[in-house]
Amino acid sequence: MAKVSKNAKVGKRGAADGGKNHVKIVVSERDPKTGAYVYKEKMVHKDKLEETLKSF
Repeated sequence: MAKVSKNAKVGKRGAADGGKNHVKIVVSERDPKTGAYVYKEKMVHKDKLEETLKSF
C-alpha cells in the first residue's frame, strides 16, 4: 500500500471547496457607554449574505 502525502489534494475535496463559499462580515458599531467602536465578525455562507446583513 502506498503512502499519500499530507499535502496531497486527493481525498480532501470536501474540505477544499467549502471555504470558497463563505464570506467574512465585519460590522462596526459605536458603544453608547464608552464611545469606542466595537467590531462584530461573522462567517456566513455567501447564499445567506443578504439575510445576515439585514439582521445586524
